[in-house]
Amino acid sequence: MFNNYITIALRNLWKNKIFSFINISGLTIGLACAMLIILYTKDELSYDRFHKNNPNIYRVVNRWYNPDGSLKQGDGNTGDMQGPKFKDKIPEFLSYVRIQSDQKDIRHNNEIKNYGQLMVDSNFFSVFTFPLLSGNPATCLNDPHSIVLSEDMAMKFFPQDAAHNSKDVIGKTLEVKNEGKFEVYSISGVTKICPQNSSIKFDFLLPKKVDPKEYQLSDNWFNFFQNTMVILTPGVDVKAVETKMNQVYESECKESIEKMLNEYGVKETAKYFLQPMTEMHLSKEFIAGNGLTDGSNPFYSYILTGIAVFILIIACINFINLAVARSLKRAKEIGVRKAIGSGRGQLISQFLGESFMLCFIAFVLAIVLAALILPTFNHLANKSLSFTYLMDYKLIGIYITMFFITGIIAGFYPAVMMSGFSPVDTLYGRFKLAGKFLVQKSLVVLQFGLASFLIIATLVVYSQFKYLVNKDLGYDDKNVVMVNSWGMETKQAILFKNELLKNPNIETVSLKNGGNWGTVAKVNGETQLSFNYETVDEDYLPMFKIPILQGRNFSKDFPSDSSHSVLVNETFVKKSGWKDPLNQIVDFWFRNEKYSVVGVVKDYNIDGLNEEIKPQLFTMKASNKFGMANIKIKPNSEAASLAHIAATYKSIFPINAYSYKFMDQENVKRYESEAKWKQIILFSSILTIFISCIGLFGLANLSTERRTKEIGVRKVLGASVSNIVSLLSTDFLILVCISFVFSFPVAYYAANKWLANYPYRIDISIWIFVITALVTACIALVTVGWDAIKASMMNPVSCLRTE
Repeated sequence: MFNNYITIALRNLWKNKIFSFINISGLTIGLACAMLIILYTKDELSYDRFHKNNPNIYRVVNRWYNPDGSLKQGDGNTGDMQGPKFKDKIPEFLSYVRIQSDQKDIRHNNEIKNYGQLMVDSNFFSVFTFPLLSGNPATCLNDPHSIVLSEDMAMKFFPQDAAHNSKDVIGKTLEVKNEGKFEVYSISGVTKICPQNSSIKFDFLLPKKVDPKEYQLSDNWFNFFQNTMVILTPGVDVKAVETKMNQVYESECKESIEKMLNEYGVKETAKYFLQPMTEMHLSKEFIAGNGLTDGSNPFYSYILTGIAVFILIIACINFINLAVARSLKRAKEIGVRKAIGSGRGQLISQFLGESFMLCFIAFVLAIVLAALILPTFNHLANKSLSFTYLMDYKLIGIYITMFFITGIIAGFYPAVMMSGFSPVDTLYGRFKLAGKFLVQKSLVVLQFGLASFLIIATLVVYSQFKYLVNKDLGYDDKNVVMVNSWGMETKQAILFKNELLKNPNIETVSLKNGGNWGTVAKVNGETQLSFNYETVDEDYLPMFKIPILQGRNFSKDFPSDSSHSVLVNETFVKKSGWKDPLNQIVDFWFRNEKYSVVGVVKDYNIDGLNEEIKPQLFTMKASNKFGMANIKIKPNSEAASLAHIAATYKSIFPINAYSYKFMDQENVKRYESEAKWKQIILFSSILTIFISCIGLFGLANLSTERRTKEIGVRKVLGASVSNIVSLLSTDFLILVCISFVFSFPVAYYAANKWLANYPYRIDISIWIFVITALVTACIALVTVGWDAIKASMMNPVSCLRTE
């Protein structure tokens, strides 16, 4: 009997090649998508779990509360004080490691380049599991002038030695610049490349140096620039430890807290907490930074999982629809089996077996397809996943479970339905499928509801991305080269600027501080205001074509501009509540400095459209150092201009690493996440529409077979091809239109929720829904029309003989 089932199943597969291909390809695509999404989710959840000291590793974090007790913000950063103080006072703290990110110039063989490093405590390798290829993990960071490299960097700097044996790299030297001077560092260790699923990634590790006197200054509790990781005694009550941490903080910092209140007016209070290391990657409150990387958002996993479920459900719907569509062809087979004694249970087993056979074929093909498209998926999802991740017993268990669930979902309804056919009706040709179509029609509505939902999502994401990329930021970023040189003295910066301007391809040069500075000052007497603090020269605003709305720009004609004058933007004026901003006083009371507002700058989006415009203050304070030169070059002069900029930089800053970026390209990079999601949603929509059309084709074929005699009668009575096509297509178009009733409101709600994350966003236009309706209806019409045209061209004599 079992062999007979297999023979019949294979015969049906071969006999109905098109339908077999459609079924298998739909399930293959659905299963492959599900596999890749599971792989993505597994990677997201596996971050930082490879450390042997887990689950006892925590990050010290803090939350700031307003005077009324409401939460102001969470902060994952700490300073140098927290680790040592908590370790000394709280016995449950077994160890701590501070991790601080830094950028330093490294010189080797007279070549200077700037690299990112991590400054860490010497016990780094006793806390974290990063295997060393060579070197002693217990002592490799003890010497203040030691340095540990990743195997990539060892190959980069010492290719011959590293290729032979990583131990040969130990004792080699690199020159690292500290405070303007190169110092010799000895290589004391070489590590394996950091795992893909690690929040801590590094190419260089340097020993962290802290002056012991720093621990005597309680004000340093308020410095936040690094991460502090700790190991707790296994099994301790974390809440009780957090209580002790805050007792230590309040005791050690009592005078400084009062000082911050009395001298600086800081009324907010802080409390310390412990965040498990395994929760850092997906934390939305405590953002990864200052030595931690790859911070993510669980929302992405939810979206991708939803898409995978959508596609897999639609593939199963196809299977059901096509199985029912072909049931008419197998009605007599079922009747014969029942007539010779087959029970309903046997027939259900047979049809479920066929379902599992198809699912098994699709499952094997899905593994191959997932492996082939994994590089593209990695590019879209910004991952470096390997297919070896699938060789995990938990994942294998999930895939086997998914295989059985898919087989049951896809095959159960057709098996139950077909096994219930009456043998007398089927054998005498009186079998009808009347009343059996409500489920199929509902499934089509669901399919096209999901498809139209994803089409709307695609159009919204695309429109928002286009808006972000093309919207006027309020300044001209075209043909601007940015060159960083941290801590430029004013004389050096001016010399660099003047030398650059000697080249006719250089139109303008403006100077600015490096990075993003922020501070606080008093306005209107005692009102405190936080703002971005920019040090610029007089050419900064004109170069970017940023308008002055009131007052004037900085000028060399006013020597006091470098000591007593500031510019502010519109948002600064609004936050201050000024009606007449000119000559208003900005009081930096903690430095005993007061400045007068001489101009108001039009708001512009220096941080991009992902963030709201913040209050900005511009100064020419003489003691502030510049860190960046913005260089406006003539169009189509990139090669000559860049050569002149590089040569000029090297002549003035001979021991500094040189690098440059184009501002407009950097601005577009701010929206890389949106660009990735645009592609992901687009591909998902295409797959969903493709698989949905397969399902619609199956149902159209079922309808055509059911109405074959009706079509013959209508043709005999004079119905034209267009009449027949219209007759067969209208019902399906009605189903598609019904799907809009359910999908459009849900899509509108979801789109609004997503757009709420952007301070500057598009309005959801009615045209998005009109375009979706037209596209979906046209695709459905083409899919149904092909089968309808074929049916309308049939010989009416053949149609009337079908019964």
